[in-house]
Amino acid sequence: MVIGKGAAEGFLTSQEFEATAREGLRAMAVDGCRVLVVIPDGTRTMPMPSMFDILERELGARVSALDYLVALGTHAPMTDAQLTMHVGRPVINGVAAGRNIFNHRWDDPSAFVTLGTIPASDISAITDGKLSQDVPVALNRLVTEYDHILICGPVFPHEVAGFSGGAKYLFPGIAAPGIIHFTHWLGALITSYEIIGTIDTPVRAVIDRAAAFLDTPVSLVALVTTHDGVAGAFCGDVRAAWRDAARLSARRHIVWVDSPFDRVVSVMPSMYADMWTAAKGMYKMEPAMADGGEVIIYAPHVDKVSHVHGSLLEEIGYHCRDYFVEQWARFAHYPGGILAHSTHLKGSGTFDAASALETPRVEVTLATGISRERCERVNLGYIDHHAIDRDRWPTDLGHDTLLVPRAGEVLYRVGQPPD
Repeated sequence: MVIGKGAAEGFLTSQEFEATAREGLRAMAVDGCRVLVVIPDGTRTMPMPSMFDILERELGARVSALDYLVALGTHAPMTDAQLTMHVGRPVINGVAAGRNIFNHRWDDPSAFVTLGTIPASDISAITDGKLSQDVPVALNRLVTEYDHILICGPVFPHEVAGFSGGAKYLFPGIAAPGIIHFTHWLGALITSYEIIGTIDTPVRAVIDRAAAFLDTPVSLVALVTTHDGVAGAFCGDVRAAWRDAARLSARRHIVWVDSPFDRVVSVMPSMYADMWTAAKGMYKMEPAMADGGEVIIYAPHVDKVSHVHGSLLEEIGYHCRDYFVEQWARFAHYPGGILAHSTHLKGSGTFDAASALETPRVEVTLATGISRERCERVNLGYIDHHAIDRDRWPTDLGHDTLLVPRAGEVLYRVGQPPD
């Protein structure tokens, strides 16, 4: 069962949002349970302070424990100061208002419990033969130490899974590195260009298959949000609520245009602290770019390739998928998630092994705090962000340039929306 409300245009009022969440939470069988709420980190637009208050009011007196786990994937842990901003209450030593807020530690082997293995035969069938290997399913062991898991987070078009949210908060959100790297490389093989903004994808099928190994009951509160408000809230069964949210996200987070752009400036908000996350300025624009076009990622506050994975990305650089596939013996030992991020930012392209010539379909140029030397070393373009006068935008950009003032969550596509 799903309890939900969505707006194709405009936004839910605060009363509508709270009433929908309240009704959905009251329908969940959690009385007396120890409940673990899996939430996003600060790289997602989400009214987390309001949601924290709603969860406290509706569940606090009903449950025996109400704690939180931040679904970091392989992002950096959030500090107490960052968590304070995130949940809207003071967080001291990982505790807010008596509730534990745990950071997922993807890099700590002792943090995980193995739930099972997806056999290679199933993987081959799901991926249409693109990959065929056993995939161990391991999650943060906290999921086995609580009576009920409540996933609470937004849904957006996503470069790996098609749409984010739902069981993706388990895999890769609180999963072990093995399945994180597997799902991301699978998405890269399909390519972000093909997969982003699609509800049913092989990656989502792997995620759902992995989630079936978890015996602990799981419920979902899925939100469809923008920085202007909440467009929808759907509560209940994980798959059904997620699908309702994804359908609404497809209407609210995808902009359809008549013809491709030659040049785009993606202005990245401060919630993206490195290129690992700010690369969404390319992901969301690639399907709407003309061949030979250019995406400029404008983020003066970004001065690192990745706070967590920078050293590996410095080694391999940014390349199209075929650059790695055609030289697999050279790159097979690198984690799949690192290779996937590289291909997602570089975008589609070709690689001729005989001449070692790589030809990207779209040029990606950084106007960030990352130096020209480093951009060139990792195979990306460079523009001095000081030379861009934001006060004169958009007139200085030219008639064929699209300025996206808060890039990263809205997907652009060429054509007409499906019926």
